[in-house]
Amino acid sequence: MLAADIRARFLAYFAKNGHAVRPSSALVPADDPTLLFTNAGMVQFKKVFLGMEEAPDGKRRATTSQKCVRAGGKHNDLEQVGHTARHHTFFEMLGNFSFGDYFKREAIRFAWEFVTEDLKIPREHLRVTVFHEDDEARQLWKEEAGLPDNRIYGLGAKDNFWQMADTGPCGPCTEIYVDLAKMAADWAFPADASGEWTNTDLVEYSLDAFVEVAEAGRFLEIWNLVFMQFDRQPDGTLVPLPQPSVDTGAGLERIAAVMQGVTNNFHTDGFRPLITKVEEIVGIKYPYRPGVGLGKAHDASGKEIDQASFRVLADHARAVGFLLADGVFPSNDGRGYVLRRILRRAVRHAWLLGRREPTLVHVVETLIESMRDTYPELHVRRKHILETTRAEEERFLATIDAGMTRFEEMAPESSTQGSSRLRGTISGEDAFRRYDTFGFPIDLTELMARERGYLVDISGFEQALAAQRKQSQEERKSKQLTVSADDFADPTQWTHDQQHAEALGRFVGYEVIEVDSVVTAVRQLTDGRVAVMLRETPFYAESGGQVSDQGEIRGDGWSVSVTEVRKMDGRIAAIGTATAEVTFGRAHASVPRERRNDTERHHTATHLLHAALRKVLGEHVHQAGSLVAPDRLRFDFTHHGPVTAEQLAAIEADVNAGVWASAPVTIQEESYTDAVARGAMALFGEKYGDVVRVVEIPRLSVELCGGTHVRNTSEIGLVRIVSESGVAAGVRRIEAVAGPRAFHFMADRERALLQVAARLKVPMSGMTSGGEQIEKKLDGLLDERKQLEKRLEEAMRGGAQGGGLAQQLAAKANDVAGTRLVASRVAVPDAKALQALGDAVREALGSGVAVLGAALADGKGALLAVATEDVRERGLRADAIVREVAATVGGRGGGKPHMAQAGVEVAQLDSALAAAGEIVSRLADAK
Repeated sequence: MLAADIRARFLAYFAKNGHAVRPSSALVPADDPTLLFTNAGMVQFKKVFLGMEEAPDGKRRATTSQKCVRAGGKHNDLEQVGHTARHHTFFEMLGNFSFGDYFKREAIRFAWEFVTEDLKIPREHLRVTVFHEDDEARQLWKEEAGLPDNRIYGLGAKDNFWQMADTGPCGPCTEIYVDLAKMAADWAFPADASGEWTNTDLVEYSLDAFVEVAEAGRFLEIWNLVFMQFDRQPDGTLVPLPQPSVDTGAGLERIAAVMQGVTNNFHTDGFRPLITKVEEIVGIKYPYRPGVGLGKAHDASGKEIDQASFRVLADHARAVGFLLADGVFPSNDGRGYVLRRILRRAVRHAWLLGRREPTLVHVVETLIESMRDTYPELHVRRKHILETTRAEEERFLATIDAGMTRFEEMAPESSTQGSSRLRGTISGEDAFRRYDTFGFPIDLTELMARERGYLVDISGFEQALAAQRKQSQEERKSKQLTVSADDFADPTQWTHDQQHAEALGRFVGYEVIEVDSVVTAVRQLTDGRVAVMLRETPFYAESGGQVSDQGEIRGDGWSVSVTEVRKMDGRIAAIGTATAEVTFGRAHASVPRERRNDTERHHTATHLLHAALRKVLGEHVHQAGSLVAPDRLRFDFTHHGPVTAEQLAAIEADVNAGVWASAPVTIQEESYTDAVARGAMALFGEKYGDVVRVVEIPRLSVELCGGTHVRNTSEIGLVRIVSESGVAAGVRRIEAVAGPRAFHFMADRERALLQVAARLKVPMSGMTSGGEQIEKKLDGLLDERKQLEKRLEEAMRGGAQGGGLAQQLAAKANDVAGTRLVASRVAVPDAKALQALGDAVREALGSGVAVLGAALADGKGALLAVATEDVRERGLRADAIVREVAATVGGRGGGKPHMAQAGVEVAQLDSALAAAGEIVSRLADAK
């Protein structure tokens, strides 16, 4: 039975039994900042189980096939993936859920009925476990399934008691096991196996033998039923829940292995196409024979290779494809870092199979084709998934060779250090160098080290990393671009007004740009500036990409021109140049209205731009950095490849449509979970508090943001995109201007266009832009230029009559040390024409050297040297000749042996050409 059939049967069975079939939630939890990834079916229902929300649509029964990733946090077994039969980064969890509806009896009945009747797994091959204190569950298995006591095993809390945290919902669980020795055609006992559990004829096994069998993999757990029965109190007391619930999870890959008669999940239909693709790419057969098991893998030379690499690539292709489809992007922190680790581990295993070019991308492509019907998001985001995977592979492959060579030196397979189990320790300095120079995440170095029996000095690595960060901080300090955060936070350097020592410096800039306040603290800075803290301040401190406000603080007999604003332990300090000593007491602080308005326009325009990018390019687009200033905005975002002119036009049009919609910009504070649940954009890796500030433009944008914004999008007026470029692998940048800045930008462009039109004598009046006429006139001029260049080239080469300039120059060649030499000044408009003439002269000479000089139309002087093939073979090279000729008049140049060019002053051309004969003679004699 194929995995797709199992999934469909499961959902259909529970739908038939009154369960609402819910779609899989995304791998990035929408409302749970405590999780990196969705790692179980119950995650999307967590609030329902906690009593914080009602059941979806009021239906108290649900069933799902949930996408899951376990590759970070406490669920991090990445080094095991590929080396065991059932560890995966990505997997599917089948589940049925009761939100205060049915409980143990129905859950047990449903599970038993599905396993034995729908899947038709023989009852005699099944066993179950229960929590050893849960007599109710044991009795229900007897009643509902007819299981005898000797096939129901009571285990402790470690195995069969579930809890979400130290306090809160918890309860016993029960699990269903299948005997693989009876179900899998390729089952084989380990060579050294012995004891009761190896006897397949036994009907009854002792508890100890059952535990041993389960650990050895013969009895395979396929389904876990969790009974949320209690509320654990801080003192450990278990209080019965008023509405007990059920949360179950059945691993699709495990059930597929049972139904397809194999012991290893990687040999099921969910992985076979991926492993086949790996075989095809690397040209090595995966050594599995159905019904027999695994053998050994060898490359073309007969060398044995690690078969785990096939499985790693198959597994990681699934994780990479689905994570990219759900909006995770490779980066150096958070979820993106986990994705990058998975990608780079896959690249490393492809490298071990002999590949030195992108490999995983082809396996991911096979994944998309094989699972697109079940998960259409894979097909919808296919281009993004494949482009990102390829780019990441290429990026790592650029350094992996050197990094792997260095690893071989650090951790050789054969070592005299220690025993065969633990061969030695990789120093923290070496691990850091591998990270810093070759891009190997420390986690990957740890994984590789473990595989060879080495430890890594993590403490030493962290010290080296900290030292580098400290050095970077000191370098930034030495540049004195701004005030060091560390120095700025030193309270001993501040003078405080004791009357207002506890004032927090409340920011009131969201509401007003001028305020009467009180100076609470002052500090003189080493660069001559002063830092001032106020009880209330209108000055915005740089954060979230928005630059600091500027402005003025006026006190009794003094004023400060504010040029920088910083935060210190939540307090805001304004920094600037003072006209006199700043004293405590009353002061008036103000931000220029025009500057703040321009900043607000650019910040709200940034939100509209983010939304437009996701609409036009796709939901893979996420913010990767930004700058919001009074004069412009800059937005970095995740996307592979340039944005086309058509896409850029659509993005700009969409942004301006939002501006002209005169949409209100609403700002409110709410809980983080509520904000994200209703679609607010949160930056990956950004830390947010429990309460966040939500900036919403109805039907256009919802983002978590602490910046200042316009009240209505119409205040922006206009947005113009100025440029689009690439700044890093997979990261693009758009720069734009808004409001008056956009008007001035367009006015400058219009003035330039009017000047061009005037020079071309194209009328620009009325409602017409004149663009078509200018384009038509320019096309005509360009065509005319091409024709003239063609005629000039023909003339220089001699044309049909053979009397061209090139022949004329060649005819005047002099013999210098047995070499024909042309040294002449010529009249050409530009460097391109000079090069064309040089080619023609070389051809006309047949054998020899030419040095040509010209005063170009741009006012610059140029020398060009050419040499025919036969004289080059004698050692007379054009690059050497032009370099020495130019040097006689203080010029410099270079090029290739057959043609080279130099720049000299126009007034020095004749002198340089006069020296050509002597230089060619000397160079010829030297050869």
